[in-house]
Amino acid sequence: MNPAPEQFELHLPVTDQGESAITLLATASGLSKQNIKQVMQKGAVWLSRNGNTRRLRRAKYQLLSGDELHIYYDQAIQNTVPPVPQLIADEGDYSVWYKPQGMYSQGTKWGDHCAIGRWVERHLDRTTFTVHRLDRAATGLILLAHKKSSAAKLSSLFAERKIQKHYRARVRGEFPTEPQLFEQNIEDREARSHARLINYDDKQNCSLVEVKIETGRKHQIRRHLSVAGYPIIGDRLYGSVKEGDQEKEDLQLLAYQLSFIDPNSGEEKYYGVPDNVQPLLTTQAST
Repeated sequence: MNPAPEQFELHLPVTDQGESAITLLATASGLSKQNIKQVMQKGAVWLSRNGNTRRLRRAKYQLLSGDELHIYYDQAIQNTVPPVPQLIADEGDYSVWYKPQGMYSQGTKWGDHCAIGRWVERHLDRTTFTVHRLDRAATGLILLAHKKSSAAKLSSLFAERKIQKHYRARVRGEFPTEPQLFEQNIEDREARSHARLINYDDKQNCSLVEVKIETGRKHQIRRHLSVAGYPIIGDRLYGSVKEGDQEKEDLQLLAYQLSFIDPNSGEEKYYGVPDNVQPLLTTQAST
């Protein structure tokens, strides 16, 4: 049998009850049964049944006639080793983590082993629900729920803008000394960001700014700062890094503070990133 290509997707109808998912996928794909097991664990195999589609991880799951299996295989994704997040606080029903640069907030159809929710689920041996996102290129605090009821409550707090999110970013140029409000809509939706200068480095012509967002649109901070003429250092999407630029710094955006009223206990909660976690930002903040 020819070796499997580096990227492919297959959609396989199940015709006989009791068929083995491992055997069916291995025969159709050219991958070994052991490889198929690994692909399943990494979240790239899906099962459709009665109009519902979900990830299939159990190799011995009982298949029924009329089911359909889907495999989304990407060798590069399968070979990726996710960075390790850091636990900031374990509150039982939810936990707070420091997400490093390069780790995803959520998985895709091609897999979820590089997503923080799946990583935490495996290492804490606890069901995990993602209730908000943080850009893959960004670093900082992310909140994960461990019960459906907690996920619903925390999601409501985000929707009602009752969770305070503070960010720090290093940007190009001399940021104004007066606090700024950015209100440009994003994808025809309201978006509001408040930014203030922490300090300015005249030698490097860059500023450290603190940003608080009222809304949570996709790439909101990156877009607002770029449009205002202060792109974040290391932002390869919104204008800080040009073609041919030799700059190799990662995106200098840190979600460094979360605060809210615990929906279960009613206590005021505050979580911050330890000072030694993001030296590029904290070093500038202390100058």
